Amino acid sequence: MRTLRVAVLMGGPSAEREVSLASGREVVKALQMAGAGVTEVDVHDRDFRLPPDTDVAFVALHGTFGEDGEVQRILEERGVAYTGSGPAASALAFDKFAAKRALRVAGIPTPGAACMPPLVVKPARQGSSVGVTIVHVQSELAEALAVAKRHDENVIVERFINGREFTVGILGGRALPVVEIRTKHKFFDYTAKYTPGEAEEICPANIDALTANQIQHLARRAHDCLGCRDFSRVDVMGNGRHDFVVLEVNTIPGLTTNSLLPKAARAAGLSMEALCARLVEMALARRAETAVA
Repeated sequence: MRTLRVAVLMGGPSAEREVSLASGREVVKALQMAGAGVTEVDVHDRDFRLPPDTDVAFVALHGTFGEDGEVQRILEERGVAYTGSGPAASALAFDKFAAKRALRVAGIPTPGAACMPPLVVKPARQGSSVGVTIVHVQSELAEALAVAKRHDENVIVERFINGREFTVGILGGRALPVVEIRTKHKFFDYTAKYTPGEAEEICPANIDALTANQIQHLARRAHDCLGCRDFSRVDVMGNGRHDFVVLEVNTIPGLTTNSLLPKAARAAGLSMEALCARLVEMALARRAETAVA
């Protein structure tokens, strides 16, 4: 039987390029261990090329072009099977304005808009907390808006929630163990996410089973509400009174060995190799269903 050929798309033109390259390299190693024939594809723009014998494109592109539905649309135009959510769900989840509207319509709690500190100011279409600022006094607002607008012309100003932060990976419709994030920073910003020792990620989270089920159920609802498929990572905040809100849904979360989704997968008994192989299997199954239809 011919070896399965997987093209791993990494890099990209976004502010998260370096993180994407790190994710992509880990995915390459994992898929090679799983026995696939793997090609690294360093994406710089929409004119990227795939080997002609590619069976599946594994999308490890974070941020703009990777998570906003653009690369997914290109792959569909080329008739290439790929991992993760489709163009519409990707675009919806990536646009924080649109995602919030969809979540609210579905009755899923998410932080509301605010005009008085403390506030969270962030670009509407960025990931990895790029351009995010916590505003504690009104005089800081103008600078926070300027920082966010360097990354996107659309900016969100929402109520700051001071509570415990959790994240839940969704894999094949199933919620993985809840991860609690504790950081030495004001919030889980870019530096805290990618600098060793700047945050503590506890998996499974130190919470009772009822609370874990509540958070997992909320995460699954958010994933389904936005039309996501295969996998995602849903960020959730709690206020200490068993009230939880969805911050956002990430359709292509980090995939390094230290990233949150792989950690949750390991807690559920899935190695990085098994996780990546599962994502490829879901993409292949979708292609087979399309062929039959």
